[in-house]
Amino acid sequence: MRNKGRTPGMLLGGGILAVLLVTVLSLCLGNVHFTPGELFGILQGSEGNVNRSILLYARLPRTFASLLAGAALAVSGAVLQNVLANRLASPGVIGVNAGAGLGVTLCGAGGILSGYAVSLSAFAGSLVSIFLIFLFSRRMNASKTTVILSGVALNSILNAICESVTVLDTDLAMLSIDFRVGGFSAVSFTRLFPAAVLISLALSGLFSLCNELDIVTLGDETAQGVGLAVGRYRMIFLVLAALLAGAAVSFSGLLGFVGLIVPHFVRRFTGNESGRLLPLCALSGAAFVTFCDLAARLLFLPYELPVGILMSVVGGPVFLVLLVRYRGGLG
Repeated sequence: MRNKGRTPGMLLGGGILAVLLVTVLSLCLGNVHFTPGELFGILQGSEGNVNRSILLYARLPRTFASLLAGAALAVSGAVLQNVLANRLASPGVIGVNAGAGLGVTLCGAGGILSGYAVSLSAFAGSLVSIFLIFLFSRRMNASKTTVILSGVALNSILNAICESVTVLDTDLAMLSIDFRVGGFSAVSFTRLFPAAVLISLALSGLFSLCNELDIVTLGDETAQGVGLAVGRYRMIFLVLAALLAGAAVSFSGLLGFVGLIVPHFVRRFTGNESGRLLPLCALSGAAFVTFCDLAARLLFLPYELPVGILMSVVGGPVFLVLLVRYRGGLG
């Protein structure tokens, strides 16, 4: 285990500080800048109604959305990598995000654009994608490289179905463009709340099952040797990973590579022990996505770059490096 002399308390403390710092910066910076000292005054209405509206209806929901999406996607990626025994597995790579996107698209085609129905539809789509990949890998005894390639193929199929739905329903076309790029510019608390509840429940469940996840990661024989119902727990972990990814995609769109990059970064400090890995993935993912969203807002002021584009520019080369390093396996 490579923690390089850092205690769990130091790591968690550093993660919390990073989240707090990037949260304050996200609330303060944009087309209109605030100082940290002005935030409380703005909330109390002493800095003018315009500034208060910007903070309450634009900056706050956007910041909370990026924090939630980052935490959910990073933890989902870490769980998938452990359960599938493949460090190249992540929601964006093996089609989980695309499945959630299809669920959201079908929900939108039915005229439902917010609420629990959207989050649950995204969850259902991501769950179907996970189990298709899982069943394929188990039934075909597929190699780790084949699992990734089958996920890429499933990703393409699901995206093609989404495109077909939007072509047939022109009212969805503009919404689909924003959704497929990914971002938080249109997020409101009304749209965010149902997904936030689901993400909180899934994270709580995973944090309470860290020991079981460690045992599942050791393999079926070891898990059965200590009396763990490995099939049942593997199913639970896949469902919770799907719930995290689906809920995040329901309001963030198809953000890629978060579930791949963040767990790899965090493992360098925590090793594979889930009790350390998952909480720090949640904090690091939240800080990473919020920082990327802030950078996307500031790089080309007064114009805004969709955060999904920025993350793809960063994530694509990282994925290629990891592909060469691990060659589809644990390395």
